[in-house]
Formats: sequence, structure tokens, C-alpha cells
Amino acid sequence: MVADRAVRAALARRAGKLFSGRVDFLLSAPQLKFLPDPDVPEIAFCGRSNVGKSSLLNALTGRRSIARASVTPGRTQELNFFEVGEPTLFRLVDMPGYGFAKAPLKVVEKWKALVKTYLRGRAVLVRTLVLIDARHGIKPVDEEMLTMLDEAAVTYRIVLTKADKIKASELEAVTASVAEAARKHVAAFPEIHVTSAEKGLGIEDLRAAVLADAGV
Repeated sequence: MVADRAVRAALARRAGKLFSGRVDFLLSAPQLKFLPDPDVPEIAFCGRSNVGKSSLLNALTGRRSIARASVTPGRTQELNFFEVGEPTLFRLVDMPGYGFAKAPLKVVEKWKALVKTYLRGRAVLVRTLVLIDARHGIKPVDEEMLTMLDEAAVTYRIVLTKADKIKASELEAVTASVAEAARKHVAAFPEIHVTSAEKGLGIEDLRAAVLADAGV
């Protein structure tokens, strides 16, 4: 355990240093033909609309607005790619929020098709982070996403967001409930990441996990 903690601490320090360096927006892809060349590993972020993806990405990279945060659900309508490292070591991919997006049905269906095809066919996608609002836990629409990832054989980490918004006892119960649900999904990691972009909770550990997943 001591050795394991030492390895984690060293990885967290290296991740912090890496994310304090070059992290640049690359492009937005409204269609698969606009995807960048598959030449480096990619870590994707997904979650229900307004789960806090943009805020978490900003906290993870130590930037204020590398990913635009919005209180309007469904703002992210494309796959947004961010490059990390100089030269580029891996990419972060901000996926369209799912669920109750304020958009026409045809547009929502278009997003779904884009996301499903990306997940199933992107060879350099090494991990997906599924963000779950700690105040609500796993909803049916989240279950659908987890099942889709299982079927696509894309391994994923579950990340609880906005953990500072509920009491410690409630957070403990939600974490346990989410962990139990994760055990029913073949592609889910057993470890649940508990985070707060606003307070910085769990950000260091998540950075280390991303670095390990990217294999750099």
C-alpha cells in the first residue's frame, strides 16, 4: 500500500506539471469527417447535459475557460478536441451532453449518431470518463450511456461531479450506490472518482488517472 501511494503521488505530481504546460483547443467536429488524425491517445468526457463537464475540464487543465461552461443544457453540440503536451502526447475530447438538451429532436438525434459512431469506431480512444451529478446519482439516461459503452467495449471511469453541493453523509451514500451500479457494467472501472471543480476536490487524483490511461 505504501508503494502504491508513492506511485500515485509521483504520477499526480507529473500530471500536475503536464497540465500546467501546453493544453490547447484543437478543433470542433460536427461530423466524423472533421475528426483529427488518429495519431495520439484520446480520453473522452461525457455526461448528462449540465452535469459540469466544462467546469471539470477547466479544473482538470487548470484553466479558467478552455472549455466554455454554461448553465444552458446542451450547449456542447460537437466533439471538441484539446491537445495536451508539447509535442502533443494525448487529447481530451469533450462530447455532447446527453439527456434533456434544449435542442430540436433532429439535432439531438444527430448528436447521438455522432457520439455512438465515435465511441464504436475510434481506435485511439483509450478511455471514457462518464460524469454523474453527485446530487442525483445514476439516472436512467446515464444507465443507457453506460450500457452503450459496455456494448462498444469502451472501458470507462465514473466521475461524480459537484460533490461539494451535498452533505458528507449523502455523498457517501451516493458514492456507494454508484459503485454498486458500476459493478453491473462490464466495461466500468470499480473505482469511483469523487470531484468538485469548484473546490478542487479529487482533481489531482483524476489528473493522475487520465495520465495513466493515456499511457504517457
